[in-house]
Amino acid sequence: MVKEVRRRFTLKNEKGTESLGLEIAKCLKGGGTLALIGDLGAGKTTLTKYIAKGLGISKMITSPTFTIVNEYHEVVDGEQIDFYHVDAYRLEDEEAAFYIGLEEYFGDGNICVIEWADIVEGILPEDTKYVYLEQGEDEEERIANCTF
Repeated sequence: MVKEVRRRFTLKNEKGTESLGLEIAKCLKGGGTLALIGDLGAGKTTLTKYIAKGLGISKMITSPTFTIVNEYHEVVDGEQIDFYHVDAYRLEDEEAAFYIGLEEYFGDGNICVIEWADIVEGILPEDTKYVYLEQGEDEEERIANCTF
């Protein structure tokens, strides 16, 4: 189910994706869940990399395609950051997500970014923020539709 889009961004290149990721990071400080929805190659992992950068995560962000969840724990400016990067692509449905304990990553000040979130949408917290990514007019351009 598509949520109401409040803001639309045209990302002309990776620099635009970086700017959006840094801005989204500000919205996630203190915790929250972000659902990323888009086709293969839409830029979900790249956006996640820049969100983590904006949060002060210094470790390299990689796609959790085969591990399902990558965890990053760092102290940034004296504050503990618990960042979870989820790739739901290989999960069959919400029941599979429940079975692996995905819901345990929500809340408690955790920051959880979920790629392919439409697969597990039924178990996401009510206050989840959404970004719908799609291909733009050329190979580098992306359109990001945000619900926040």
